[in-house]
Amino acid sequence: MFFADTIAEMSKFMDSGGMVLWAIVILLFVMWTLIFERMWYLKTTVSIDVQGALASWSERKERKSKHAHQIREKLISEVSIEIDNNMMMIKTLVAVAPLFGLLGTVTGMITVFDVMAFTGGGDAKAMAGGVSKATIPTMSGMVAALSGVFGLTYIERIAEREKHLLEDHLMLEHK
Repeated sequence: MFFADTIAEMSKFMDSGGMVLWAIVILLFVMWTLIFERMWYLKTTVSIDVQGALASWSERKERKSKHAHQIREKLISEVSIEIDNNMMMIKTLVAVAPLFGLLGTVTGMITVFDVMAFTGGGDAKAMAGGVSKATIPTMSGMVAALSGVFGLTYIERIAEREKHLLEDHLMLEHK
């Protein structure tokens, strides 16, 4: 009973927001899928990449030359690229979410203006549907963006920590 009521309310909410709300839902799903993928990687697989870089560095006998310094930078760069994978896509989705909400605002207001054109502005009940289609996607886009900001901040903090730890562990010997 509870599940059926929840589905009915969600369906009513999605219908009141218009087609743009579905685009926001898809955007939110993709964004959080990428965020969870990065969390999974940073909690599990990054240690394998770091250990590989550390093993490669420890196999070197000479760690003082310019060539050794370049190899160290290469190892750090390779792991950093893996750590930063999909981060720009997440940032882009966070930035696009409010724009989708704005698109919903515009399409909802077009509905309001259509109702006003047909009824002469006297049918407040008919205009309320357009106002709903204008405000719900705006709110949804902002909520999607804010949730993405929190997730992105969390994974960026962990990613930076992992990169700094790798740099600290790949020590150069001084001449």
